[in-house]
Amino acid sequence: MVAVVAAGALSVGGMGGVAQAADINVAKNAGFEAGLANWSCSGGSGAVVGSPVRSGAGALKGTPAGQDNAKCSQSVAVQPNSTYTLSAWVQGGYAYLGASGTGTTDVSTWTPGESGWKQLTTTFRTGASTRAVTVYTHGWYGQSAYLVDDLSVFGPDGGGGGDPDPQAPGTPAGLATGAVTTSSVALSWNAVSSATGYNIYRDGTKVQTANGTSATVTGLAAATTYQFQVSATNAAGESAKSAAVSGRTSPGGGDPGGPSVPRHALTGYWQNFNNGAAVQKLRDVQAQFDIIAVSFADSTTTPGQIVFNLDPAVGYSGIAEFKSDVAAKKAAGKSVIISVGGEKGNVTINSDASATAFANSTYALMQEYGFNGVDIDLEHGINSTYLTKALRQLSAKAGSGLVLTMAPQTIDMQSTGSEYFKTALAVKDILTVVNMQYYNSGSMLGCDGQVYSQGSVDFLTALACIQLEGGLDPSQVGLGVPASTRGAGSGYVSPTIVNNALNCLTRGTNCGNFKPSKTYPSLRGAMTWSTNWDATAGNAWSNAVGPHVHALP
Repeated sequence: MVAVVAAGALSVGGMGGVAQAADINVAKNAGFEAGLANWSCSGGSGAVVGSPVRSGAGALKGTPAGQDNAKCSQSVAVQPNSTYTLSAWVQGGYAYLGASGTGTTDVSTWTPGESGWKQLTTTFRTGASTRAVTVYTHGWYGQSAYLVDDLSVFGPDGGGGGDPDPQAPGTPAGLATGAVTTSSVALSWNAVSSATGYNIYRDGTKVQTANGTSATVTGLAAATTYQFQVSATNAAGESAKSAAVSGRTSPGGGDPGGPSVPRHALTGYWQNFNNGAAVQKLRDVQAQFDIIAVSFADSTTTPGQIVFNLDPAVGYSGIAEFKSDVAAKKAAGKSVIISVGGEKGNVTINSDASATAFANSTYALMQEYGFNGVDIDLEHGINSTYLTKALRQLSAKAGSGLVLTMAPQTIDMQSTGSEYFKTALAVKDILTVVNMQYYNSGSMLGCDGQVYSQGSVDFLTALACIQLEGGLDPSQVGLGVPASTRGAGSGYVSPTIVNNALNCLTRGTNCGNFKPSKTYPSLRGAMTWSTNWDATAGNAWSNAVGPHVHALP
């Protein structure tokens, strides 16, 4: 809020001369930065809006309706026998500014409407015993809404004081990167209540300003990582810079980070532990699998942060051998990603700090081990707001080659209002595939509102339909099933049923009682838990489902 001070000579106590030091703006919340505090508006006709404003973050909007002229008023403390200058900046429809109860002659001024901000000004003198005056503004019957900002009642302090001197705004929080191109990075941050603008810094140098809480920094080099910060500004000064976030532009001429996922893909989870299934090294993973999800990352005491601990039980001589296997799978056209979560694992991402910690630590693992991306297999609840921020920050670092998969439980994808579904839709532009787990759940609702029992073609197709009709692209939907009866507590289906469900969804054939209203030829494919349980069963699942997935239309 910027107080408006009348220039020139003012009369004080009936004596000519310049304004004395004691003269202040005796109106409270004169710039409407505190909403409607200190103001009373007839019939609920007044509201504070964030745009347009003349200064600060708020302005009064009065909307006349019927026999109500949208009058907003405030009682201000004044000195008797004193002269005050009343002024305000207005915009929009008919706008009136006035003072009543002066003890002498009440005053008002008006304008029939302005497309831009215009200052209205008048003066009044208080009576011999006047200690309070009502100042007001209103519109006119049948006319459009009016706006008021930076109101001032300038004169001797009547004992009530005025608004405190403006303070520099606080430091912005929640800075996050968004969409990236080869030459730009999108940024967003949380609003600061007293800010009138924001400065954006790239690698410590101010590069542009913004009025709102987002901006896109352009003119960047391809495949380059930058550090970004923002500060908040107002008439009193500039805040400290926010915590820095990293953003990496997309590479030019294609992303060399790894192989691209095929149109129809088979996903398999590789177990970094021994639970009785066949123990494999990555090199042993069946060739049918296009995406190999290394299971699992471990959380640390820092919220959101993950690490990877290679289990000696899988037989590697050391990290170097494991990294060599990752590189060999990538050279064979496979994507190797790190999975987060599982039945017992959990990572807490419920704040800006934990979102950044997740993005930074995941990207560090990608750089160290050569992983192509990340799988979100969190089964103990997620926060869509902060998980989305985390994944967008990771995407900004990793570039367009990031492989991002999810493995929600059936209950997590029953409605677009669930946190998992909201996250999937929020990152749809960078999402590779959602392989929902069609097991360990019991009966569930399909997209037609009917209840289907797990273990059937209908269960797979009717539940997939919820995702297909709920906003995901068919290429982002896969069927997740156990590789054998030992791979899950319940819900195992034979490879024949999986293939029938794939045919039903992509070709409209081999359906059960439920038949989708249309086909989805670009359906991504299928997933299984796990490559190890598949190997235990003689690779029966991958040998049957893999070729079928790769032969889809």
